[in-house]
Amino acid sequence: MTHEFPVTVYYEDTDMGGIVYHANYLRFIERARSAWVRELGVDQNAMRESGHVFVVVRIEADYKAPAKFDDQLTVLTEVESVAAVKLILNQRVMRGDQELFAAKVIIVGMDTNTERAAKLPAEVRALR
Repeated sequence: MTHEFPVTVYYEDTDMGGIVYHANYLRFIERARSAWVRELGVDQNAMRESGHVFVVVRIEADYKAPAKFDDQLTVLTEVESVAAVKLILNQRVMRGDQELFAAKVIIVGMDTNTERAAKLPAEVRALR
């Protein structure tokens, strides 16, 4: 299953050269992950209130080509693997058929009271 999330590049996303600032790709893929989790039926506010959150523990990122002001992009999110407490996602930022950015994102569930790993929500574990 591939989740698609549209992104429009605004002026505020770019640097002085009119190219998307490198850190903003992380914002784009974060928004896409939040939308994906919401569409799975996971309420992150309820999770947090119950003492559980998602924590990004590693991102491997490759910048392949620049995005520019007013580009229409799509963030593609795919599950690589799911375990009880760990989720690995592959995310790509596309402009049409051209891949601009690719990231492998490792996420764990965490209990905010103990600050230790905790099981991911059932909706996420079901993706195995």
